[in-house]
Amino acid sequence: MDKGDGRIGEMVLNATSGTVSLEVLNRVGADNLSGKILIDVSNPLDFSAGMPPTLTICNTESLGEQIQSAFPSTRVVKALNTVNAEVMVNPSLVPGAHNVFMCGNDAQAKTEVAALLERFGWPSASIFDLGDISSARGTEMYVPLWLRLWGVVGTSHFNIKVVSA
Repeated sequence: MDKGDGRIGEMVLNATSGTVSLEVLNRVGADNLSGKILIDVSNPLDFSAGMPPTLTICNTESLGEQIQSAFPSTRVVKALNTVNAEVMVNPSLVPGAHNVFMCGNDAQAKTEVAALLERFGWPSASIFDLGDISSARGTEMYVPLWLRLWGVVGTSHFNIKVVSA
């Protein structure tokens, strides 16, 4: 969160391949992650059979949940895993209003992540807090559709906008 002088609190970004995220984070060590906000952008994609990938985890659990369970003193926030890396930090690459999603068990951690997203250029109204870390199931399961859309639109610089009546 903004500390009053423009600084954001200490955060760690997990941008590893979802198939090795837990292994990599275990090497980092629970003590090194304790109390920190971990923004998890990884997705549990299995490319071993080629394209399109399958999910190694889905339906009853998510990689985000597994990370939170393995590191209970880490404040895991699943965010930015539904957009291309360039769009993550420069949402203006996609014209018009569109949305980014986040979820996690720690309300203060989500507030701090939202502040970081706003610094990247995401308007606060475009940031959807989906609730606790179990919501990562939905954002992770969206990624196979995102990959298919990439093939249709011909660029990874796209996103979705949630509209309601």
